[in-house]
Amino acid sequence: MFPTHRPRRLRQNPGLRAMVREHALRRSALIQPLFVVPGSGVRREIASLPGQFHLSVDALVEEARRIAGLGIPAVLLFGLPESKDEEGSGAWAAEGIVQRATRALKQALPQLQVVTDLCLCEYTSHGHCGVVKKNARQHAGGVEVLNDPTLELLARTAVAQAEAGADLIAPSDMMDGRVAAIRRGLDQAGYEHLPILSYAAKYASAFYGPFRDAAGSAPQFGDRGGYQMDPANGREALREMELDFEEGADMLMVKPALPYLDILRQARERFDIPLAAYQDSGEYAQIVAAARAGWLDQERAMLETLTSIHRAGADLIITYFAQAAAKLLG
Repeated sequence: MFPTHRPRRLRQNPGLRAMVREHALRRSALIQPLFVVPGSGVRREIASLPGQFHLSVDALVEEARRIAGLGIPAVLLFGLPESKDEEGSGAWAAEGIVQRATRALKQALPQLQVVTDLCLCEYTSHGHCGVVKKNARQHAGGVEVLNDPTLELLARTAVAQAEAGADLIAPSDMMDGRVAAIRRGLDQAGYEHLPILSYAAKYASAFYGPFRDAAGSAPQFGDRGGYQMDPANGREALREMELDFEEGADMLMVKPALPYLDILRQARERFDIPLAAYQDSGEYAQIVAAARAGWLDQERAMLETLTSIHRAGADLIITYFAQAAAKLLG
């Protein structure tokens, strides 16, 4: 007796193969991260992220025009401020770098969705994601961040980003209760309509190195293991996501993407809201480096990894490959 299902017959015909493909990447699912810096006319390639750039606000607008022209609907902004301090006050300053960039983008490209990363690490002199204890430098390993004082600063920053015109607020700090605090701050300021995309399962990963170089956000002492997640833990990730969902998050994110596809799959089965995954800097850089060494085909590896992230359950994918992928997608 012959089997009734013969996938090979479909695979041998390229046209049919495309018709029965189970998962198809879409340009509308991609979000391009961008790094905005002080100055004018700045477009400086980031050594650890080949093909990505530090951009002044004017150059950022021009880059965003190209991004929108490719059919990519959104960008995610990270800012490098003129100066830093212990609290990270540049994060919520009305004329802070991300606020200036957001206003410029919304004026030039009102249909482009501007997502603002919400964290203090790029703005603090110590490189941690919140207010640290005064004796933190004496601690080995993970540094304790003062949770509740940090929540006040995060809420203040969210309101400043909203006032600048952000379409979506994306807190990445991993403080306990941050979604509720941000939601409360936005609502009280009259931004009840503004959604929150929470970095709900953000792991203490080795894959963040190129980003920290690009954003100037590497911790000056200790590490972030005290507030980011242990890579060995899966059930904890789902609990973190559940808590953020209950606090009012409109979307949930897993970061990094590829090492945590199992978490993304479990989240897809558990939550009936949009899910995002961040194919982060290390994931991008290793593909580019291997391709430049001639060890793999960059386009195929890019599309294969992005497809795997989508297949695992991501509705949205934040990736440095957004522009390259969009050029290949129909």
